[in-house]
Order: sequence, then structure tokens, then C-alpha cells
Amino acid sequence: MTTLTPQDAAPTAGPRTQEAPEVRAELLDCLQANLAVLVDRHHGRDTHLRLGATLRFAPAPHGPGGLPTVEPTVEEQLTAATERLGLTVTDLATGRPAAPPDASAQPLYVVTDAFHLPWVPYHEHKHVEHSFLLEPDAAGVTVTDAYHNDTPWGRARPLRLTYRRHEADALLAALPETTVAVRLSPRTPGPAPAPAHIPAGEAVIDAYVRAYADHEDRVLALERFTLETWLLARARKLHAAYLAGLAGGAQDEAVRAHLARWDGVVEHAYLAYRRAARGRAEPAGLFERAGEAIRADAAVFGARPVRALEDEVRSVVAQVLNVGEDVLVVGTEGFDGDLSRLAEFGSLRMVEIVERLEQRFAVEFTPEDLVPENLHRVDDLCALIRRSSAAPPDSA
Repeated sequence: MTTLTPQDAAPTAGPRTQEAPEVRAELLDCLQANLAVLVDRHHGRDTHLRLGATLRFAPAPHGPGGLPTVEPTVEEQLTAATERLGLTVTDLATGRPAAPPDASAQPLYVVTDAFHLPWVPYHEHKHVEHSFLLEPDAAGVTVTDAYHNDTPWGRARPLRLTYRRHEADALLAALPETTVAVRLSPRTPGPAPAPAHIPAGEAVIDAYVRAYADHEDRVLALERFTLETWLLARARKLHAAYLAGLAGGAQDEAVRAHLARWDGVVEHAYLAYRRAARGRAEPAGLFERAGEAIRADAAVFGARPVRALEDEVRSVVAQVLNVGEDVLVVGTEGFDGDLSRLAEFGSLRMVEIVERLEQRFAVEFTPEDLVPENLHRVDDLCALIRRSSAAPPDSA
């Protein structure tokens, strides 16, 4: 396969012809990275960190090789984009995409096999799902890819490439029929979601780790587990960055130490895979170490100060009722905490409060909890959130 040369690039200048996109690419996976470019373009710098608002461990049971996986699907990534980032899917098609027809078109978000993409290190080396943005400009067609990673075949860093139209047509014609092309349009984003950590039960963690530890094909299992630990580590770094943003940029020592712990797990997994691939014995302790790191997430990310939770719930209620937050503080002007005593409160507002809280805290209240007596006081609403956050999720 002939590698395409970006338009007007000097032979010694490398492939970049435009300024690389600026997102926190080192925190993102290969599908998130280019959704991040889109959302920041529409809604401002670092809006993409909202992708890290909720940290959960909920592996799907049957991933590649029959192994459980935390790798999100394209559908799950698009759902996260529509729920948290202020983007709406306006068109989705499977098959080789055509280049956008003119400069007025929204960019295409394309997900395909990186084996066929000449600007990534995986080109003609490895089949792996990857994304990029495709959009027209005055010089031809621009490809944007914010992926950031080091691979055995070289480094991937955020870039923009401009191709002549006929070159872009040739590039797209080489993509597989399984390629997915999505057009996303901006919409007004909701309030920044409250951070949440949704842990898995001990049985889920044990089953996940044991599936990899006991798999008979050690090379396959360790290659997959290398990707799994990479995804787990990046998800935790993204969540930590979101928390730090809410705290004015501060990140405490416990979080930094935990992220370093995860870096160690990733390195251990890669070493084990490389050893197995060469027919050598894998180093001991990897799966115990990974399981301990997953369990430790709860201690680092799971605690939410009671006062902070009440403040966040009060903020949501105040927004729905269009009143000041101070009005909802017990003791203010005789307020006893019963929301039903406020003129602004009613059944419609009560339902809206429930929906807003479920969205902001990434929870779903049980039908048994959704009775009026539980929905008239801020402290009762906080109790609902704590119960729902502690419950195991139904799906990833």
C-alpha cells in the first residue's frame, strides 16, 4: 500500500500541515480523543473532561477471544457524547464514507480499522478500532486525529493532515465496509455532571481477573489484558482530571499515588505479554496486582463528603425551582426543609428534579424509592443518591 502524502507538505516537514488539536489526549482512548476535539470546538476548552465524570467498573462478559472487557463500544461512546458533551447524532452510516461535500458540512466522525490508516503506527501492522475526523477545507480534505500513545511501531501524537480531494477519495476507498461514519451536531450542554464512582462487587472483580489468569492461550490473554489495563488506567486518569477541574486544578497525593500504581499495572501487563509472545515465562503477580488496584479505586474515588453532596443536590433543586440556593437551607426565613411548602414546588417540578438528579449523578432511582415522601427534602434526595450509587449497575 502506498502511503498518501498530505497536500503541500514539504518532504522534510513531516505529515502535519495544520496545527495539531489541543485536548487532553494522553487521558483518552482512541474513540474518545476525536469526540473530544469536536466537543471542545463547540463548547470550549476541556469540556471533553466530562467524559470522565463517572468512573465505573462493569466489564462486558464476552469481548474478543471470549474474554470480559471494559473496552466501550462505539455505541456506548456516542451515548456518552450525547448525554454529557452537548452533541447530537444526526446521521450514522456503515460502509466506506465519502468525503464531506463542502465546507459547510459538519465533520464526519469516522471509526474504522487502524490497519488501513497511513498516519497511525498501527498502519499495516495491527487491526484495531480507531477514529478520526474528516472535513473539507479550502485546500482539500482535512483529517484530524488526536490520538496519543506509544506503540511498538512508533509514537502516535495529535495531528491534522490535509489531503487533495483525489487523495482523500483513495484513502477512504481503502477502508473496510465495516467503517462507521457519524455526523454529530452541537446542542446546548447541560450543567457539568457531578462526579460519581460506581464500583463492582467482589465477585465481578474476581471473575474478570480470573478469566485472564486462567485462559489457556497466554499470548492472546496477555495481549488483551495489556489493552484492558491501558483502558482502565486512562479511565482513572480522566476521572482524576475531571475531579481536579472541579477542585480548581488541585489533585491530592492519594490520587497521584493511585494513578502511579495503575501505571505500574500497565507496565507489568505489557512486560508479561512480551515475555509470553517470545515463549518465555510470564512474571508473577500481575493479576493479583490488577485486582488490588481495581479494589483500591473505591478508597481513592468512592468517598463523597456529605456536605458536598448536599450542596450539589441543593444546587440542582434550586435550578429547577428557579430560586436561590440559600432559600433551601434549613432555618432560612423559617424554612424547615419541606420543599412542598414552597410555592415554586409541585408535581411537575418534583419529576424534573428526579430526572435532573439521575442525569447529574449518573444513577437510576428504583421504583420503590420513587414515592413522594422520599422526594420532598434535600436530605432525603441525598439518601436516594447514596443508595442508588451503592447498587450494582445493570450494564456497562
